[in-house]
Amino acid sequence: MRMPTIALALLALAYCLPASAVDVQNYLRANAAANSEGGGQTCFGLAGAGAKYRLGNECGVYGEMLLGQRLVQGDAGEDVKAYAMLNLGNAAASNNAKRPEGGWKIGLPQAYLAIEHVSGLGDAALWIGRRYYKREGVNANDFLYWNPSGMGVGIENVPLGPMKFSYAYLHDDQQTMPIMRVGDTANRHDFQLRGVPVNPDGTLELGLALIRSDGERGHHGGSMLTVQHRQRILAGAGDNRLAVQWGTGAGTDNGATGDISNGHDVHRLRVVESWYAQVTRRFGGELVAVWQRDTAHDAAKAKTWASAGGRMSYALLEHVKLLADVGHDRVAPQNGDVRRLTKVTGAIALTTAPGYFDRPELRLFFTHAHWNEAARAAARTNDPLAANGVFGTALSGYTVGVTFENCW
Repeated sequence: MRMPTIALALLALAYCLPASAVDVQNYLRANAAANSEGGGQTCFGLAGAGAKYRLGNECGVYGEMLLGQRLVQGDAGEDVKAYAMLNLGNAAASNNAKRPEGGWKIGLPQAYLAIEHVSGLGDAALWIGRRYYKREGVNANDFLYWNPSGMGVGIENVPLGPMKFSYAYLHDDQQTMPIMRVGDTANRHDFQLRGVPVNPDGTLELGLALIRSDGERGHHGGSMLTVQHRQRILAGAGDNRLAVQWGTGAGTDNGATGDISNGHDVHRLRVVESWYAQVTRRFGGELVAVWQRDTAHDAAKAKTWASAGGRMSYALLEHVKLLADVGHDRVAPQNGDVRRLTKVTGAIALTTAPGYFDRPELRLFFTHAHWNEAARAAARTNDPLAANGVFGTALSGYTVGVTFENCW
């Protein structure tokens, strides 16, 4: 079935079924801006870094709609539910041209069937299909450091005392894992144990991904181990997460299958520290620090990425917020000069409520970025940081624009 046909079918489902029968979750982000060279919206990211800081630094339009429909309700309280997500994006506000061109892209990142609240399994769930699965990320730089999503089958949240155990078997290819090459496939086992009590208001979350490649010559499997400590702070108005991850071979991605040409000499050690709190009704923020070291016999795959930054929000009035975002990324390749990029954004936002995550928001922003010669030399052709990009030989630039963001 062609993707536009799927999209129309999902939209028809949303309108044809009674409102009470469908659970709907939506997200929409749209940007319009001008850069210091006379072009449109431009986004700043460092070659080799795993993420970029978001505020005033997102291009184009993106939206998604998740539909959940109860099909059957069992006598013991079980729910058989179907889920489907349609997403829609347009990169017309391009990174690399004064008069950019872009087209709409439609995707179906989630489509799965679940049996929820299975009483015989302690209220656990069974599922099959393609889904976003137990993702952990940082909002400030949109870094999904633990993302075992994919297509497969699993059992989720089986109680073991105060803990919850989950297992998923997933089949990965380029359709479900864009980082993979066309034609490559792999099978992945994902084990997770969450809610391990270790201290007051603090728990451990453990994950292990085991990957087996398709067996073709030059293709390899791999693994990734994740240990995360989650600490509730400020009476539940925020949390602190410290994650340590170790991956080998095809397991050096974010808990999913990565490049299966990576042999067992390819290793990744990552540490992520993230903090979020709504400190008062008007003041909230996020802080993040990432350190990641990749080692390999191939020097081109060996580098160290370090990142630190955050976003703060303060409500001047009930419906007016001031926002500030600062982020610095540093990439040190094994052979080559150290690349650096610093991005600073200030914004004023109209909003419905004063909290950090309260939406919708309509923001007027100013973003300034500065980078070094090594960052320019490593940038891809036509990237804003590249010598043939929109900023040419300059090592800094800015954008001014508006962003609308909402989730409901």
